[in-house]
Amino acid sequence: MKLIFATRPSALARWQTQWVMTALKDIHPDLDCEERIITTQGDKVLDKPLPEIGGKGLFTQELESELLSDAVHCAVHSLKDLPVEDVPGLTIGCIPPRAEVRDALISKNGYSLATLPNGACIGTSSLRRAAQILALRPDVQTESLRGNVDTRLRKAMDGQYDAIILAGAGLTRLGLENHVTEWLSLGVMLPAPGQGALAVQCRADNQTTLNLLAALEDDPTRRAVTAERAFLSGLGGGCSVPVAAYAQIIGEQRPEISLTGLVISEDGKKVVKVMGQGTDAFQLGNDLARRAIARGAHEILAARLVK
Repeated sequence: MKLIFATRPSALARWQTQWVMTALKDIHPDLDCEERIITTQGDKVLDKPLPEIGGKGLFTQELESELLSDAVHCAVHSLKDLPVEDVPGLTIGCIPPRAEVRDALISKNGYSLATLPNGACIGTSSLRRAAQILALRPDVQTESLRGNVDTRLRKAMDGQYDAIILAGAGLTRLGLENHVTEWLSLGVMLPAPGQGALAVQCRADNQTTLNLLAALEDDPTRRAVTAERAFLSGLGGGCSVPVAAYAQIIGEQRPEISLTGLVISEDGKKVVKVMGQGTDAFQLGNDLARRAIARGAHEILAARLVK
């Protein structure tokens, strides 16, 4: 049996793909796994912010085309980069246990978010991060930061920014957490829906591949990220709107999902935060989205879409 995995060329994308392939081969010793590198449009266009060039789907479209053509069997994604709507014919075959969910601040001069000087320049590729920063520090400036993890770190160490913010999972997976100046708590910086989780995408009609991938499935992670992505979907949002969400499983006898969702204006001045618990991930996420809209999230989202 052989599985061909499509992967983007970045060190992080390849690490994630290699991790999945190794984990599968540990469980299925006779399985042969092959990596096929595909450069996406998102990898090619690095001089513009993501929302201006089509959003995070630019990192997935070429890989999904390879899956649909049956040229490859699987594609490993950071779940936060995967659009909430499944491409017809494709599905998320498995979601392994989640890694670090927090964001991390990195500063050449050792600044924390609180000690950054007035007018400091913070680099981030995320509207969600930029908005939450400005809610706490309206005196700083945020600027677009694109490129792979190594490129972004180099820009920080070269002094192009006073600080940058990256997803902690990518840093820990690449063994680069020693660069972290401050781990941002969830009370300070709520993560993107699905942050820290991997998604292995495959054809929905390939039962053999689905059976192999099932060995890596982590049900608590699946339930948590499903609630987060249902919140995002219920708002009608993508990476072009500042939306954050984090869910975790609580309780042992009758475990429930606890979900916190956030919609915030780009300048950080308008914030709608909702929290709730439930057992059905889709229902919980959609219920909190409706609650957020009732509290004014619609106006925040509409203002963004008008731009």
